[in-house]
Amino acid sequence: MLRPVSKGVEPLRDELASALANENISSESTDRVAYARDLWPRQQIRTRRGEAAIAPPAFIAWPESTEEVARLVQVAHERSLPIVPYGAGSGVCGGILPREDALIIDMKRMRRPLEVDGERLIARFEAGIVGQHLEDELNRLGFTLGHFPSSIYCSTLGGWIAGRSAGQTSGRYGKIEDMILGLRFVDGTGKVHHVERDGENAALLPLIIGSEGILGIVTEATLRIAPAPEERVFAGFVFPDVASGLLAIRRFYQSGLRPAVARLYDPFDSFLKRQGGIRRRDTDSETEASRPKGIRGKTRKESTVRSLALHALNHSLRHAKYMNELIERVPDTMLGGATLVLVWECDLSLGKIEREVARSIALELGAEDLGEEPGRHWLAHRHSVSYRQSPMFRSGAFVDTMEVSARWSRMLPMYEAVKRALGEHVFVMAHFSHAYPDGASIYFTFAGSARSDAEQLERYDRAWRSALKAAIDAGGSLSHHHGVGRSKAPAMQREQGHALSLLADLKKTFDPRLILNRGTLLPEEFLHGLR
Repeated sequence: MLRPVSKGVEPLRDELASALANENISSESTDRVAYARDLWPRQQIRTRRGEAAIAPPAFIAWPESTEEVARLVQVAHERSLPIVPYGAGSGVCGGILPREDALIIDMKRMRRPLEVDGERLIARFEAGIVGQHLEDELNRLGFTLGHFPSSIYCSTLGGWIAGRSAGQTSGRYGKIEDMILGLRFVDGTGKVHHVERDGENAALLPLIIGSEGILGIVTEATLRIAPAPEERVFAGFVFPDVASGLLAIRRFYQSGLRPAVARLYDPFDSFLKRQGGIRRRDTDSETEASRPKGIRGKTRKESTVRSLALHALNHSLRHAKYMNELIERVPDTMLGGATLVLVWECDLSLGKIEREVARSIALELGAEDLGEEPGRHWLAHRHSVSYRQSPMFRSGAFVDTMEVSARWSRMLPMYEAVKRALGEHVFVMAHFSHAYPDGASIYFTFAGSARSDAEQLERYDRAWRSALKAAIDAGGSLSHHHGVGRSKAPAMQREQGHALSLLADLKKTFDPRLILNRGTLLPEEFLHGLR
């Protein structure tokens, strides 16, 4: 049964509603449940147990302007009411998980394009706009932001900024922090700040980007845009092993090549990609009437087969350690090697020249040229990974991802250390992406199961603790583009040391009553004694 709004908080509803021109505020049970969490897989396991919310929010508000956000925050500041900013709720690190009566400020009604200047290649948008809508607006005018996270259909500009997001074409356009030219944000007292990269309050810009809503709520952003690419150039290679593939990517970027996409899949991930993996077929989206007569009626059979396969996988994942050990004994060459996908977004002639240089480097390192097909296939399916959690959770298992980053000299040791640490608890594979001249990120995908949800939570937590420790011990960073949230906050002190105390002081400055998104990014112990 849903816990009711506390009696001491309930009277604030009218005061909060008066801050909004259209009184867009709710305390309905359905809204409180819907806004009580993001897509953190740990909370998905808890939800499956019937624990949908630790403490559902008291109110959900939908402001339509920066001024309305400021008025809401002013009321909350005066009443010491906790606030959780909300974009699209697609984060996977527990950035949204109220632990007491709180006000959710949903930004999605602030979704207007405010300015697009094609001569200066600058655009300004409200922060609640969904990523694909932003890109569609720019494409209509012949431009692109160049920011394509796999969650682009279900994430917002404000969420990207809060989590320091990276898109799939970061090799050419950079991460979100490279695109931000200015911001408007509301701090924890309700004060509105305007910051510009080359102007007013410039020093605040890197502090707000990636702050996960603990310092302020971003309401607008001015962005660097680019002409939309007229052509793309594709390439694909398979390398004998991960080490040779990583060396190739390193040489690409250090020699001045700039593929927008460079993704290296480890041998087992490559093997699954070639086999098609366990995924929904294209026919899932067809209606019965639209299917050819010869295969009508098979949908139920296909669904049954998939369901049986997933349940069999669920039972196998209880013994993930032994599955990993078995695969480790298989030579990389038997699995087919490590697959590299490359995509360029630039002038066609330049892209073709860069592809030939990349091909020369790859062949020198023992790669086999696979032609354009791997790159074209990746582009056609590049967003599908964000929508594959549900079947695994329905089967009784769990799945999650972990992204870390490191310099090139530490990349292979970190990959091996984290994979080994995760492999003690869950089934694991990985790919490398978001490459730069000095390093790259590793994206681990892992799945596990146990006899009960309680045992699954224990296994899940052990896997995360082991993996984060391994990443830090290997000299890596515990996050690259998903953010920290609650999933990685316990490891922040080990990575950042005294810097966390400085961040806590900064929070006290911007948010003196500590009402903004408590529990994410900063471990709770750093906030004790600050009041």
